[in-house]
Amino acid sequence: MSVTVETNVLVYATDTGTDVGGVANELIERLARGPDLLYVFWPALMGFIRVATHPAISERPLTPEEAVGSVVGLLARPHVRAPGEGPGFLQVYKSTAPAMTRGRQVPDAHIAALMRQHGVGTIYTRDRDFRRFDGISVEDPFPP
Repeated sequence: MSVTVETNVLVYATDTGTDVGGVANELIERLARGPDLLYVFWPALMGFIRVATHPAISERPLTPEEAVGSVVGLLARPHVRAPGEGPGFLQVYKSTAPAMTRGRQVPDAHIAALMRQHGVGTIYTRDRDFRRFDGISVEDPFPP
């Protein structure tokens, strides 16, 4: 079964000097080896570049070249896919996003709709907000 990871897992994976970073890095390495496909959707990838390079968020932000290089390296793996919105996406989004979805909830609904459109059932994330989308399994890969 195909899975995906959210922005926070990608960001944590760059900080391998911490326990959380080590867990995130191992998870991505394991998922990227297959045999199932790892879908990494563009909103998560661009969110990773945004967060990982932001000097107000990280003590040691990545340079833009490092962040983009991380994305290029991940996408070069044979079991990793980064599909975008297909035909009919807006209808899938409308049926996925609760009626009052707005503001910071929109990126999660965007990813959830992409998951549905591409048949991805599980997302690895610390973001509990994904639990509000029916039919999506949310896995927190980090120990409490």
